[in-house]
Amino acid sequence: MKRQAIAVITLVVGAFIQAAAIAGAERDPYKYFFNETWGDFKEELNNARQQQKKGILIFFEMDECPFCHYMKMNILNQPEVQAFYRENFLNFTVDIEGDVEITNMQGKVIKQKDFAFLENRVRATPVIAFFDLEGNRIFRHTGKTSGVEEFLLMGQYVANGSYKETSFTRYKRKKRKE
Repeated sequence: MKRQAIAVITLVVGAFIQAAAIAGAERDPYKYFFNETWGDFKEELNNARQQQKKGILIFFEMDECPFCHYMKMNILNQPEVQAFYRENFLNFTVDIEGDVEITNMQGKVIKQKDFAFLENRVRATPVIAFFDLEGNRIFRHTGKTSGVEEFLLMGQYVANGSYKETSFTRYKRKKRKE
């Protein structure tokens, strides 16, 4: 009986240590995923070109959005996601209800909410939008992704140019079979 109790305690302690190690691997998405910006997306396009990025990702969000929160707490906080996206894209957030003025990709000053709704037709969140180095939106995903794997596939789909040839659904199917 005593041995069983020790075995159970050992298993429980091991599980706590493993959970702590996994939790320790998570990193703040605002520090490690999103890039700092003054909200001048025309300038950020120039920065992306100079840094030889594949484009810009904009994460359209709002404070009360549970799916935005899910993305930040379960996907955007993962080191492998952060490393891949930081290597290939400049990554920014836009509050779809925000009154803060930003400069759009064409150099026009506009409120965040107008940039989201009028220019990008964002009505629900999150919206993950990818823009090429000329400021053209090249791919858009509405809603949370199913997990880290799908979000990484999305980034690869854009970074390797597959969006020019096939739908994201077909791309995912093909990659999951490989």
